[in-house]
Amino acid sequence: MTSSLKVLNSLKMLRFLVGWWICVFVLLNSGAANGQYYRTVGDKILPYNKIIVDSLGHGNFFTIQSAIDSIPSNNKYWILINVKAGIYREKVTIPIDKPYIILKGSGKMKTWVEWDDHNTTAQSPTFQSNADNIVVKSISFRNTYNNPINTNPRVPAVAAMISGDKSYFYRVGFFGLQDTLWDNYGKHYYKLCTIQRAVDFIFGAGQSLFERCGINVIGRALEEGFIGYITAQGRENPKDSNGFVFKNCNVFGDGSTFLGRPWRPYASVLFYNTSMANIIQPAGWDPWDSSQYENNIMFAEYDNFGPGSDTSNRVNWITKLDLETVNTMTNITFIDSEGWVQKSQRF
Repeated sequence: MTSSLKVLNSLKMLRFLVGWWICVFVLLNSGAANGQYYRTVGDKILPYNKIIVDSLGHGNFFTIQSAIDSIPSNNKYWILINVKAGIYREKVTIPIDKPYIILKGSGKMKTWVEWDDHNTTAQSPTFQSNADNIVVKSISFRNTYNNPINTNPRVPAVAAMISGDKSYFYRVGFFGLQDTLWDNYGKHYYKLCTIQRAVDFIFGAGQSLFERCGINVIGRALEEGFIGYITAQGRENPKDSNGFVFKNCNVFGDGSTFLGRPWRPYASVLFYNTSMANIIQPAGWDPWDSSQYENNIMFAEYDNFGPGSDTSNRVNWITKLDLETVNTMTNITFIDSEGWVQKSQRF
């Protein structure tokens, strides 16, 4: 009888092990797409590994950068770095060879990454994301050289520089004064984010959709009589597909600001169905040093509302878009024809 039980238990164990390996095999393969691996549970996507960062020592690492450094180069598995609440005084860089990272804080106003570099624009970012396929949630990045407002001279001091493709930001804060968010290169989606500054504070040549984001202008930080600029888009030639689209956003704050000025001669910006407080200059847009390129610039507004949305006194070179073009630019396919945004939202 004892011998029979042993055999039966051995068979049960064998079946269990076979079943377990089958499950592992299925999981490994069901989440494989273009070299990226994840676990699927029902309709949710889960990362394969989780790293906890806690400045108080109740995690795997004290700093965010040390957690990123622990991930192997050319990683193919989605890895979650869960950052506990607190202020992390460090510069953070996701290198180009470390894709598939989910960086998740404990809340936009609870988890802060801060630094105060300002010597050059390229050297100054508190946070740099250079890899493709990055998800960032519930965390804020701040360059503290000018923000909070202080007596330091106003200079470019970047809070975040985003250079990787297929990057998704959800409930993320970007805080500074001049050149806050360097949306440098790649296709990006920002949802329910807060971006705060006063001069060229969303700039670069990214192909990006900002949806339901708060654009907070802190004009009181500028010299008396100085007018701010929200965008400085960097599209360089008519064949480039990049541009900034603001959809269902909220522009508010104090002082006075232009919606943007062209950083490069084919700059492209659209504000759609966005609430605009009474801080927008009547002209709306400034030519900067590109007055000779006014016919090449695509600055457009469509179906916005609020006291700052009156276009009757806008510059005469503002672009009038038809509804079909607006629908094309405000659709998620403007940045995603492959479904990476939908997948990122499921993490």
